[in-house]
Amino acid sequence: MKRILKTLFIISVLLILMIATQQGMFEHLTDSNWVAQFVAKQGALGLFILLGIGALFTAIGGPRQVIAFVFGFALGGLNGALFSTLATLLGCIIAFYVARLTIRSSLQKRFGKRLQKFENLIGTQTWLKVLMIRLLPVGSNLLTNLFAGATHVPAHGFFIGSTIGYLPQMLIFSFAGAGIGLSDHYQLAISISLFVISSIIGTYLYRSRLRKQVSELVTE
Repeated sequence: MKRILKTLFIISVLLILMIATQQGMFEHLTDSNWVAQFVAKQGALGLFILLGIGALFTAIGGPRQVIAFVFGFALGGLNGALFSTLATLLGCIIAFYVARLTIRSSLQKRFGKRLQKFENLIGTQTWLKVLMIRLLPVGSNLLTNLFAGATHVPAHGFFIGSTIGYLPQMLIFSFAGAGIGLSDHYQLAISISLFVISSIIGTYLYRSRLRKQVSELVTE
């Protein structure tokens, strides 16, 4: 039964990915005006479609900052940040389980020692360690997701830490998108303020001992 579910999961992801690519949805997703018009025409259904496309976009390594900016432009600062964070979290979950259910052994053969160090690093206080990793200006979102899926790291802690850690950048780029879309200097000011605060936190973490450990593990 588990094998059947795994197979269905992978087939579904690949099928949706193929359809999205053929329809040019990933290109449209980075076009702020197209997204705004699509939401205006399609309403709730359009949001649901964009959520799925956004999840796949980040699952294959697309920059989450881009969809935060685009959704901020189309939906407003706060709504855009929350929507893009949800899409990025779903992308994180997809990549995590693709690694855990299908390519785990391949990743372990290729990155054996690094995976073990990664698991040792975030095996305890997982959500807090992952939160700090997401805030650090190093590493690859995709590689971090795949590494976590290829280890025995608890999924719930990884997803909770990722969600909280994603929010600061998503807020920054979403409010920037909203400010440009509405020519609203107030929202741009919020974005800049959030950027300054996030930079201070990121700089502190970057100078911490954790930065060196993470750089060695998840930087390509």
